[in-house]
Amino acid sequence: MKQLKTSFLLSMLLMAFMAVAQSPAGRPGGATIKVTGKVIEQESKQPLEFANVIIQTADNVTVSGGLTDAQGQYSLDVKPGTYNIKFDFISFKPVIITGKQLTENTDLGTTPMAAEATVLKGVEITAERSTVEIKLDKRVYSVGSDMMVKGGTVSDVLDNVPSLSVDAEGNVALRGNQSVTILIDGRPSNLAGSNVAETLRLLPADSVDKVEVITNPSARYDAEGGGGIVNIILKKGKAGGFNGTVTANTGDPANHGISSSLNYRSTNYNLFSNLGYNYRNSPGRSFTNSRYLSEDTNETTSFTNERRRNDRLRKGYNASVGMEWFLDKTITWTNSLSFRRNTGDTPTWTNYDNYFADGSFNNASLRYSYEDDSESNVNYATNLVKKFNDKGHELKIDASVSKNMEDQHTAISNSITAGSSSTPNSNERTVNDQNEDRAVIQADYVLPIGDNSRFEAGYRGSFSTLETDARAETLDDSGVWQNNANYTNFLQYKEKINALYTQYGSKKGNFSYLFGLRWEDSNIDVNLLNIADYHNKRYNNFFPSAVLGYEFSKSSNVTLSYSRRINRPRGRFLNPFSGLQSNINIFRGNPDINPSKTHAIDLGYLKKWNTLTLNSSVYVNITDDSFQFVRQFSGDYVTEVVNGQTINTPVILTTPINLSKEYRAGFEFNLNYTPYKWWRLNGNLNLFRNQTKGDYTFTYNDGATGDPVTTYQNFNFTAYTWTSRLNSKITLPGKIDWQLNGSYEAPQKNAQGKRLAQAGLNTALSKDVLKDKGTVSLNVQDIFNSRKMRNETYIPNQVQSYSSMQWRVRQVTLSFTYRFNRNKNDKQKEIKPDNGGGDEYMGG
Repeated sequence: MKQLKTSFLLSMLLMAFMAVAQSPAGRPGGATIKVTGKVIEQESKQPLEFANVIIQTADNVTVSGGLTDAQGQYSLDVKPGTYNIKFDFISFKPVIITGKQLTENTDLGTTPMAAEATVLKGVEITAERSTVEIKLDKRVYSVGSDMMVKGGTVSDVLDNVPSLSVDAEGNVALRGNQSVTILIDGRPSNLAGSNVAETLRLLPADSVDKVEVITNPSARYDAEGGGGIVNIILKKGKAGGFNGTVTANTGDPANHGISSSLNYRSTNYNLFSNLGYNYRNSPGRSFTNSRYLSEDTNETTSFTNERRRNDRLRKGYNASVGMEWFLDKTITWTNSLSFRRNTGDTPTWTNYDNYFADGSFNNASLRYSYEDDSESNVNYATNLVKKFNDKGHELKIDASVSKNMEDQHTAISNSITAGSSSTPNSNERTVNDQNEDRAVIQADYVLPIGDNSRFEAGYRGSFSTLETDARAETLDDSGVWQNNANYTNFLQYKEKINALYTQYGSKKGNFSYLFGLRWEDSNIDVNLLNIADYHNKRYNNFFPSAVLGYEFSKSSNVTLSYSRRINRPRGRFLNPFSGLQSNINIFRGNPDINPSKTHAIDLGYLKKWNTLTLNSSVYVNITDDSFQFVRQFSGDYVTEVVNGQTINTPVILTTPINLSKEYRAGFEFNLNYTPYKWWRLNGNLNLFRNQTKGDYTFTYNDGATGDPVTTYQNFNFTAYTWTSRLNSKITLPGKIDWQLNGSYEAPQKNAQGKRLAQAGLNTALSKDVLKDKGTVSLNVQDIFNSRKMRNETYIPNQVQSYSSMQWRVRQVTLSFTYRFNRNKNDKQKEIKPDNGGGDEYMGG
């Protein structure tokens, strides 16, 4: 270890002085020649990044050296002569080529390096690539080596990724910004209109290979997602012959499942599949304590404490099969078909304790709802790649069609449990059925120009229709179900988006650039068919992007990037009805909400040492028509008669609106550190400032008086906050891996109150068995049951409330993975999704 560090430091110091160093004695003078090649891992055949390449004379004088890039490639300049060439990398056996005569530009070809098993104070170490790979424009998170998510869902995976967070409702945020686009294998799949948070909670973590976090995408990507893009890459094995893995898990609360990843590869084709079944119960807990205020004097009129607990029971099946067909050496055709089916029920108990203005007890009631739901999805995707040469000249054509159906039927009963009330018990029922059809076609053309330039162009068409049939009914005294018009609608959402893009990038010496322009035409219909309320939103926009980069050395570079983004409201944001588990705290979508548009600027710096990688960035996002959630009085009341007195409890509504401006600026650090072969650390710290500007006026008809009431609120506010995450993985004696993951989100103000701090700690242990063909893992999510979303809200003359929501209580999961015809450290070479076309210019 010490020798490797010394060798690395010496090579870096000597490289810094190469420009002024004199030729070694006995060496011929003259022009330099170029020595190139590639370094790979011997077993997996994958490129080995950061490998140290040193060129020395026969008397061990170093004349040149450097690190391999993300593709394992290197390029060094030396004067003609005879040298020894040494390849070094931590945890790998050194490779030395002695007495190599170099008289002209020389390609040394591919050099394989074998992992070195080392015994250090009784701890046996086997080389393993870092869980988080930090590149200049994105971070790539490898799921396979993360014990923390075994037996979990994709939502658990994302919650472990640096820069990402998943709140108690399942919403994904990047650097604290929830305007994020979620892709699967580079495509939106069926996530555009459906409940994205619920979909991510249904997909098993074992089906995911990697997660890419792209903070400032180029023009090649969709302009969707003001906060950036998260690309989930599913497993597609490519090892030769028949191989695969099978994982079984069990846990408490109930978390039972089995999944497999199977693969068969021959000379002409590659077959891959993912199959799985799971049964989960995710108990949740929440409460909202409200103090209602007078519209005139802002004095207390009453109190209501709402307590809710539920069990989310889910049974799910997922299957995907596909085949890569190598038509010839230049054409590959891939087809895949996936199917997902989930059924379950959610019993929810909501208790209300009501108090008079002086704090004396009024009465207590129970609202019990039983939701039965089912969801099924089928998706077909095809991909054709034509490589015109081995220089990167290629054409890709992608197409996919999908259908998603989700039905939710809920029965609700209300009863008084304490106190005297003459209001009879009541019964309600709701229906929320969704049907979505989606088709996507895309073509991407790449033309290299010379050795260091590239031109790209492409088209993308996305066409979807989402229909939501929502109904609410109340059982009257005669036993007849009566429609509740306030919560009944038929929403039809149609989206047609056509896009063209082009971009050009080049590298000149240490300087590189990538300029792109994307044009998107959007034609969107949001129709409430039951009341003939039609909204057509037709607009087209240009979305420029630019990246400038400068490479100080092979291990240090800086970039400045800009892109214009858009965030279109979909699904829950638009649907006026989402459920009635609570009848006094209700969420309602806004069919007339407009898209927001963001200018994103990012200044990034990347520095790599032998055991440490630092990626830092300063970013600014300026958003017009930003989305904000507001809580307000709806004008409706829940009425009860207690001791002959009528008690009206206000119904508080949460809805999304557009504000005029949002300014978000921050500073982010990402660190990967390997202090010892047996200990790896990665951490993330994000400090940001969020400022909004805008006014909101809301008019409602007071249900008690029938009079129209207009409320006004100024939403100008500024908030400072920060988030952090630290992940540690240690190999203990006996080849036991121990992983610990902690996260913290500091408090953050908003225009109507404050989101309170949230912290969580997860841990996992893992042990290889059966001659390393099997792995047993035990993980605990949310050790201290502290992952709760807590909010304080104050709306003058309406309500003051404190709420806490825990989507899932502490989870303990035991899993077993068995690998056949595949080693633990085999890397799966996935079918690479679009990379934005900039990595080769940005040095990483």
